[in-house]
Amino acid sequence: MKTSPASGINTVAKKLTGRTNPALARKNIRDSLVSVAGLIGRPVRDENGRNLGKLVDIVVRHGEETYPPVSGLIVRVGQSKSFISGRHISSLTNDEIRLSSTKFDLVNFQRRDGESLLDADVLDHQIVDVNGLRVVRSSDLYLAPLDREIRVVGVDISFRSFIRRIFPGAISRRPTPEHVVDWASVASLADSSGVVRTSASRAVLSQLRPADIADLIEDLAGREQSALIELLDPELAADALEEMEDEELQGLLRGLSSERAAELIARMEPDESAEVLRDLDDEHRESILSSMDAKVASDLRELVSFDEELAGGIMTTHLLLTHEEDTVAQALKMLVENRERDISDGIVVVDAKGRLVDHIQVIELVAAKSTALLGTLVGAPFPTAVKPDTPLKDVVEEFANNRGSSIIVVDEKSKPVGRILADDLVDALAAGNIHRGFSQGSGS
Repeated sequence: MKTSPASGINTVAKKLTGRTNPALARKNIRDSLVSVAGLIGRPVRDENGRNLGKLVDIVVRHGEETYPPVSGLIVRVGQSKSFISGRHISSLTNDEIRLSSTKFDLVNFQRRDGESLLDADVLDHQIVDVNGLRVVRSSDLYLAPLDREIRVVGVDISFRSFIRRIFPGAISRRPTPEHVVDWASVASLADSSGVVRTSASRAVLSQLRPADIADLIEDLAGREQSALIELLDPELAADALEEMEDEELQGLLRGLSSERAAELIARMEPDESAEVLRDLDDEHRESILSSMDAKVASDLRELVSFDEELAGGIMTTHLLLTHEEDTVAQALKMLVENRERDISDGIVVVDAKGRLVDHIQVIELVAAKSTALLGTLVGAPFPTAVKPDTPLKDVVEEFANNRGSSIIVVDEKSKPVGRILADDLVDALAAGNIHRGFSQGSGS
């Protein structure tokens, strides 16, 4: 996890240039925008103009379409609230909604999967503008006819729109689209089920850096945080969690189910996972570990047991173990197959009894013949190894003396059990896990 920044720079607030608004860029769409906030409480009339009741809320259906269509209306008729299917809407203005018939089946509304209520679930909720890399609050929503249906096309984030909802009068019924985010760039909206998903949002989020996504998550609150996590690919979500501040991450995990937390923590680097689990109370930690694969949970329990001021407390168990009789081609294939993991500094060679022989860098493998045996590449300088109970100050000295990108951690029988990366050591230094006095004698 990253440490607190020295200054208050908010990377989420930065604007990306060249942002486009696909639907709102069309003049016919801009000219036909209807404010959702302005419609609430307005009359719903049949085709003859007879007043049926007042609009309570608008139901939309979410799927793979970028702009969700209106699937129905919730209308107050007398003392009851009734549902009218969206297929009966003939026209929609800022003053009223006209229906296409005089006869309707007025039924009680029951939410279906993939539906949300625009006023109850979306207005005044936090959203993520993925193009602007910022978290904002929705002050209003805009509807417009698009592809033969009435659809949500934009989110108003202006303070003026918020004010016009508070004070009654004509101003509350007129859209002000000067500060509108196109719905295509909305990544996350909390509804009663937790999240609204769009394929466009997922595609844009997948192009963001984990650090940027971490900032977005930290700027959200409550169920909106969980909503964004659910929107992400699990691997990307795990990478983003590694970039979060410790306190923010702990709060996020408390809002996730044990199963979801276990899935994400298991995808993190083992040393990062162990650090997260150490900070949890015993009951919460065990509930998450119990939801994991037994082998993964066993490995993490062992890592968690190590003191953070020892080598075992910051090592990762991700290793690519090979044998002297393996070929260079086989080793390179292993690197490709495990490219998602942080093993870019090479492979570890062990003997027939699993004891450490050498650590061969990627550059050495690339330069060798593909048919060469790894045993022919073994030679000085040999890797430095430390035990899991080696104090961190000694690990720092080994890094300073050898200038490598990682150090191998071995058990009592010299079998590799993990490795320590340079950035893990930097994190430990920044977190204050290493006492100050050592550096004066080591020159590190």
